[in-house]
Amino acid sequence: MVAKAGHNEKVAKVKTSHIASVWNRAIKPNSEWSDKDDFLDVVYWARQVLGILIGIVMGIIPLKGFVALALFALVNCGVVYLYSNNFQSIDEEAYGGMWEIVKEGFMTSFACFLVTWIIFYTGIHFDSVVLEKSL
Repeated sequence: MVAKAGHNEKVAKVKTSHIASVWNRAIKPNSEWSDKDDFLDVVYWARQVLGILIGIVMGIIPLKGFVALALFALVNCGVVYLYSNNFQSIDEEAYGGMWEIVKEGFMTSFACFLVTWIIFYTGIHFDSVVLEKSL
C-alpha cells in the first residue's frame, strides 16, 4: 500500500512539472517544441479560453447574426495563426501545414463561444429580446 501511494505522488509530481514546462514554453517566444502534441495542446486550450472570452465580449456588446459568427471565426483563426507563426515561429510543415494548426480545436472553441455568447446576450439583453418578439 505504501509503495503504491509513493508511486502515485511521483506520477503527480512528474505531471505537474510537465504542465509547468509546457506553460513556460507557451508564454515564451520562439520556444522549442520537441513533442508536437504539446504545442497542439497549447493551441487547443488557448482556443477554448479565447472562444469563451469572445463569447462574453460579443454577448455584452451585443452582436448577433452572421456578423458575430464571421467575426468569431476571423478573430479566433487570426489569433492562432499569429501566435503560431509570429510568436512561436514554428515550422508549419512539421505539423502538416498551417491549416492543421488553424483547425486544431476550432469546433470545440466554436461550441464554447456559442454557449457563452447566448448566455451573456440573453442574460444582459433579455428585456430588449422580449420587446422585439412582442412587437
